Amino acid sequence: MDQIQFEKGRVIRFLAWTFGLAYLIQLGVALLAERGYAVVAQLVMAGMMFVPTLGVLLSGGRLKTIGWNPRIKQNWKLFLVAWFSPAVLTFLGAALYFLVFPGQFDLTGAYLSEAAGQDVLAQLEAQGLSYPMYLLIQVIACVTYAPAINALAGLGEEIGWRGFLYPQLKARFGSVWGRVLGGLIWSAWHWPLIWLIGYEYGTDYFGFPVVGMLVFCVFCFAGGVLCDWLYTRGRSIWLPAVFHGSINAAATLPLVVSSSGIGTARLLGPVPNGLLAVLPTLLLAILLLRRDAAPASPVDGL
Repeated sequence: MDQIQFEKGRVIRFLAWTFGLAYLIQLGVALLAERGYAVVAQLVMAGMMFVPTLGVLLSGGRLKTIGWNPRIKQNWKLFLVAWFSPAVLTFLGAALYFLVFPGQFDLTGAYLSEAAGQDVLAQLEAQGLSYPMYLLIQVIACVTYAPAINALAGLGEEIGWRGFLYPQLKARFGSVWGRVLGGLIWSAWHWPLIWLIGYEYGTDYFGFPVVGMLVFCVFCFAGGVLCDWLYTRGRSIWLPAVFHGSINAAATLPLVVSSSGIGTARLLGPVPNGLLAVLPTLLLAILLLRRDAAPASPVDGL
């Protein structure tokens, strides 16, 4: 990719459009959820993922050089990482959480019944599905077709964050602090949902909603580093889009094996945006940052 020059005015316009539109949409989502239109609210939230791309266009950003070629021949190993590593990291984070809170592990469908209604298990049985079979189907989906489907929505965010904003921030603040600031911005983009509808963590915890916002910052920092690492290594926007889609596919799987009434423990896990379950992703992100920040070793003869 070409050397990026920091464009302060364009970055400010991008942030103004991206945050302004998203915050209005999130207010609408909260109103829809409050009135019982949960399905419509979910669809609107999915559409909101394309706001960062719209922000790039409205701020005069360039999309031609963003890396549309997937470069499969050169990037096939990176695509495997983008496709499967979120599931592995999610599994490791969930395993760590359940080791600390073994009483939260449950294979009876308690959490699903709490979230979707008491008759959901009966509906599965009526379809000839036992709960273990349902779990297996969910796992297979998250490592086969779900990342590809989710990548289409993930692309809407990745064009704005990793395609435009992160290169700008790194050009101005350096590789490490650019990514730190990028993670904070990415997290703040979701904050109204955390405040208005208890997005990701619910509302029943000490320090609501500020503590939830801060915990989400950690997850967005770590995930943003991994998305950006894939983007810069493979020079294709499809790599972080697939990674983003795979995160969304795998993230809720640990809840399927959780007990009901997690309550404030939801801030810690078992999904990867919890403070405990995020540790494998965070550790990997820090290792990659340290490697990128380390000075290159001189090689004789070059």
